[in-house]
Amino acid sequence: MENMTQTMLIDWFQSLDPQVRPYWGIALVTSVVFAIQMVLTFVGIGDTEAGADFGVDMPGGADVPDGHGDTLDTGGAMQLFTIRNAVNFLLGVGWGGVCFSGVIASPALLALVALLCGCALVAAFLVMLRLLLRLESEGSYRIGEAVGQTCVVYVTVPQGRSAAGRVQVSFQGSVQELPAMTDGEALPSGTQVRVTQVLGGSVLLVERA
Repeated sequence: MENMTQTMLIDWFQSLDPQVRPYWGIALVTSVVFAIQMVLTFVGIGDTEAGADFGVDMPGGADVPDGHGDTLDTGGAMQLFTIRNAVNFLLGVGWGGVCFSGVIASPALLALVALLCGCALVAAFLVMLRLLLRLESEGSYRIGEAVGQTCVVYVTVPQGRSAAGRVQVSFQGSVQELPAMTDGEALPSGTQVRVTQVLGGSVLLVERA
């Protein structure tokens, strides 16, 4: 059965117009790679190879952690040449060539349109990523509002930043349960504490109130 399926696929591919065959090949291969990337991303082990810094200094000593992924830096350090963007580009080229092959007879014009489709897909991905990073930044700013607030330890906070406990803090009109560390002695559950800083990963630094 498997051999029959492979034979049918090979016969189908060989029956394609030679002008369209490369676009189908690119489209199918990159679609599989793209699907694998998305699955790995959703399960949390996908690569974020661009590794762009996204740091923000917060008022009151709060630090916003660096983000990950491609970014559109106004300073010109745009991370265009990454594996993910290469896949996006080839995905656009492949499917662009396939979709427009029926209406564009000129191979040169079809290649140009396919390249433009690839560039458009990369641009769309970068714009979407920039919007996501902006939302992350705004969320981090709101977390900074917790600085100075008094809260209650929910899960014991170990001493000396050895590990994170959890605290319940009221800000932005609701009670939030967030990870917390302390520089001093351990803070048992039920202890009243004050938030002094926001550390990386939205972890609060607290001290006994």
